[in-house]
Amino acid sequence: MTHTTTDQPARAASGAVVPVLAFAGIVVAVMQTLLVPVIKDLPQLLATAPSNATWVLTSTLLSGAVATPIMGRLGDLFGKRRMLIASLSIMVVGALVSALTSQLLPMIVGRTLQGFAMGAIPLGIGLMRDMLPREKLGSAMALMSSSIGVGGGLALPLAALIAQHADWHALFYGAAGLGVLSIVLTLLVVPESPMRAEGTFDVLGAIGLSAGLVLFLLPITKGSDWGWTSATTLGLFAAAAAVLLLWGVMELRLKAPLVDLRTTARPAVLFTNLASIMVGVSFYVVSLVLPQLLQLPKATGYGLGQSMVTAGLLVAPLGLTMMFTAPVYARLSAKYGPKITLILGMLIIAIGYGAGLGLMSAAWQSLVIAVVLGAGIGLAYSSLPALIIGAVPASETGAANGLNTLMRSIGTSVSSAVIGMVLANTAHTVGGVAVPTMHGFRLSFVIATGAVAVGLLMAFFLPGRRPAVATQLRASSEEDANLVRAEQALRGFRGRVLAADGAPVARAKVTLIDQRGRQAGATLSSEDGSYALVVPARGAYVLAARASGHGPLASSATHAGDDRAVDVDLALPAGVVSAG
Repeated sequence: MTHTTTDQPARAASGAVVPVLAFAGIVVAVMQTLLVPVIKDLPQLLATAPSNATWVLTSTLLSGAVATPIMGRLGDLFGKRRMLIASLSIMVVGALVSALTSQLLPMIVGRTLQGFAMGAIPLGIGLMRDMLPREKLGSAMALMSSSIGVGGGLALPLAALIAQHADWHALFYGAAGLGVLSIVLTLLVVPESPMRAEGTFDVLGAIGLSAGLVLFLLPITKGSDWGWTSATTLGLFAAAAAVLLLWGVMELRLKAPLVDLRTTARPAVLFTNLASIMVGVSFYVVSLVLPQLLQLPKATGYGLGQSMVTAGLLVAPLGLTMMFTAPVYARLSAKYGPKITLILGMLIIAIGYGAGLGLMSAAWQSLVIAVVLGAGIGLAYSSLPALIIGAVPASETGAANGLNTLMRSIGTSVSSAVIGMVLANTAHTVGGVAVPTMHGFRLSFVIATGAVAVGLLMAFFLPGRRPAVATQLRASSEEDANLVRAEQALRGFRGRVLAADGAPVARAKVTLIDQRGRQAGATLSSEDGSYALVVPARGAYVLAARASGHGPLASSATHAGDDRAVDVDLALPAGVVSAG
């Protein structure tokens, strides 16, 4: 698969790009917890059995998992901004469908469309990488990555307030309004990325991945209802394994696959994705446990007797802390690297759940747990895109981050199924109603701690030396960025982009292409025409340069793969090339 850029340079990114993209991430993440305040009332509201009502949540989870890698790949091919707007538009349509019905089937259709918008988060991360200067990229991606938790956390008190004082359909009208606002802001503020991946969309790969994920996640989410050893559950797991195996064989044989499995097999990508599953598990546990503990009546002997709105407010700091952790992550990552911040984040999560085992007897203790876990989850989530982006070519960031978001979705799916089963099996019946017990809550926290321990083990297997591209993401100030550029110039190609008359050419696009025709790096020349590109490995490369008003240039160069810089000046030929 070869990669290229569009001929048209991207519009300069304004300072509002990061908050607008982060807002889009928060909006789509709201869909995950939008109905949590009314979850116990859904069977009555939809006039259906409890087992059927769970599909209102399950459908969103499944469609979000399927959509993330597909929208990421479509963004790499046809434009990340274009696919971001498409994702938000589908979400708005889904919200309106749900707002206009009280029937189960149309509600599931609407919720499925809402979940499809989860692809907006990896698309936003890809846009940030393509447009932002290196010194701003670390904190921006951290904020975008954390938007999953921020949106989920902030939605709880707002949704609870609306559900308590208005018709529950108002939740969907509000979601549609937020989606429209996000689309308008994106159209006004966010430019399209010039980065493109050549090739065609892998339709069979998309169908195979979708089928495999549905077959896998369906028994995960419904196993506690069907029975984990039932023929239906085991049969679906077996079918999922067969479909995903055949899908993987097919993807390895394609020149332009939906997911480059060879790239995902790299240690930096593989162990980051495995750790992401565990972080997803730990994040969803607190979202399932604390609201229930807070709202249980005090008559149970351990419930905290809080209202729906108060419970939402006490859990909201989970998302707020994640949001404020983004700039802290940028500084820590600039000094220690994203691997260390991931490990630190998971250690804080483990401390939060460990301490939480003894902090369940008062409402203020829930607030402490939410703050500590928010800090840890924020650091962990913020580290993931930097680790992924540091290990893949620039033109594959959409698909790679989509796959990483998928891993988090799998984690939350597993968490929802396992914790739901634990709370159901440890509940006791009062007046014909199953009430969760303190034993179930504590066992859930123990499971979360165990998941974090597995994630820590995965994180320790990450390569100790960060890839050169990841080094670009560590800069949190202009001074740091200058040091990074100086470090890069010692490990690849460097030189100046010049016009035919010898004058320097600023903001020329310089692309590094390896022997397989794959993009191995890209940069823009500075005001004095200078550029620096890091080589991923020794070998022969092609340096392609392009600038508006100049002819294109392709120059061959070879690097030994050591810390020696190879000087290559790129003199663009005379002649005007249309930018359109």
